[in-house]
Amino acid sequence: MSGDKLYIGMLGMGTVGRGVYRIITGNGENIKRKIGAELEIKKILVRDTTKDRGIAVPPERFTTKLEDIVDDPEIKIVVEVMGGIDPTLDYVSKALQNGKSVVTANKDMLAAHGKQLFALSEANNTDLLFEGSVGGGIPIIRPLKQCLAANRISRIIGIINGTTNYMLSKMTREGANFDDVLREAQAKGYAEADPTADIEGYDAARKLAILASIAFNSRIVPDDVYVEGITKITPTDINYAGELNYITKLLGIAKETAEGIEVRVHPTLIPRQHPLAAVNDVYNAIFVTGDTIGDTMFYGRGAGEMPTASAVVADIMDAARDLLRNVPGIISCTCFEEKPVKDIMAIESKYYVRLQVDDKPGVLASIAYAFGDKDVSLASVLQKQTDTVTAEIVVITHLVREKNMQEALEIIKHLSSVKEISNVIRVEDE
Repeated sequence: MSGDKLYIGMLGMGTVGRGVYRIITGNGENIKRKIGAELEIKKILVRDTTKDRGIAVPPERFTTKLEDIVDDPEIKIVVEVMGGIDPTLDYVSKALQNGKSVVTANKDMLAAHGKQLFALSEANNTDLLFEGSVGGGIPIIRPLKQCLAANRISRIIGIINGTTNYMLSKMTREGANFDDVLREAQAKGYAEADPTADIEGYDAARKLAILASIAFNSRIVPDDVYVEGITKITPTDINYAGELNYITKLLGIAKETAEGIEVRVHPTLIPRQHPLAAVNDVYNAIFVTGDTIGDTMFYGRGAGEMPTASAVVADIMDAARDLLRNVPGIISCTCFEEKPVKDIMAIESKYYVRLQVDDKPGVLASIAYAFGDKDVSLASVLQKQTDTVTAEIVVITHLVREKNMQEALEIIKHLSSVKEISNVIRVEDE
């Protein structure tokens, strides 16, 4: 900090880093008026200082040495936009140990190592801000920590991965199959060359771990989250869901119950009239229920250069205000409780089940008996003819414990008249 100028060091200069640089340089005067000081990016850590990054940056600002940032007494805020955990965790830890406030959008690092980093932040009286880690430009971390802090949050349900939402939206509108929409998502840059983290639900699980930790004041790590991806979803399932007045989404679901915290990511059928049902393409939305606020929803672009950079720069501005007022570290870790996490077998849900069966008398009755024997009650049944000897049966159950449901499915799978259990998808009707 020098006079009315506050210096920043950046770790990385990829997609989000370029956006951060553009906002700080392009909106500098507006930012200065809002925080009371000019922001200047003094140094940017990169692997190759000669690489063309498609943006005009004075070459002397680039460095390959971490020490040029974390050991510079003038640099007060370190912005991490490298991504990943190794060596990023070590770099961020050194910045915090050296008394730098840190702004990051790194969901992987925070979800797995947030406890360690918050301890360093508190020990060194610095800010650790991470609005951009979940939901891109959607404000959700700050609202949960501040605006909704007086609430006891009971539930978070969200569409928190834009890639899978784009794919399921496309499959719903056009009846396209999974492989075709994945290729299109990759061609548009919505999905990576290796899309595993998105389509298998891992990206959403990391984000949900962060949200649940804040909402329920108890540390949740990615391994606590039950995860299923969208690879088994077919146009057939989406069409049947539509006939039953449901829309198919990949949801992150976190609930606090008397038995513990539920945290799960999986394909889910939601009623067509639910607010989340209308969230399509690469948009994200997060539905929060609190005891005093009731239901509220946060909606917007969940990823991309400028939406995420917008959240990062907002955090930089908050960190700058705290430094200028000499109150860094005012918003600390809120995981002050240790609550149990419910095993997936203990949760309760409704279920969609699609089966291929012999088309003959008594088959439906035997399936209904197997369900009933495990206290699984059926709410609705569809039966479709697929050929002269096979029928397709689709059922929606009433609310049932997962353990009972799995035991019933195990019995049904071995019935001689059942050729295949084609799919099982949970249903959220609340």
